[in-house]
Amino acid sequence: MNEIFLRLDLGPIHLVITGWKLVGYLGVGLFAGRWVVQLIASRRAGRPVMPRAFWYMSVSGSLLLLGYFTLGKNDSVGVLSNLFPAFTAVYNLWLEIKPRPGQTA
Repeated sequence: MNEIFLRLDLGPIHLVITGWKLVGYLGVGLFAGRWVVQLIASRRAGRPVMPRAFWYMSVSGSLLLLGYFTLGKNDSVGVLSNLFPAFTAVYNLWLEIKPRPGQTA
């Protein structure tokens, strides 16, 4: 996962893409893209809503970023900054999925 897939040297900018960076980019894309999903759902509903896709994207993005910061970078700051959002997203997704009283599965 640490082998270089792409290296770009653009003057003072040096970009190196590895497998772990692709994992990190995907995690950031999901984590940031969830707000686009939330915005679209809210515009359609005409009020603020949190669609289930928001929580799936939150969980997926957080887990990918935790993997990147834990296994790819060994960065405790990144781990800590994504640990609480991952827990919160899993909890909210569980609340969204679990049957409510009087609701059939």
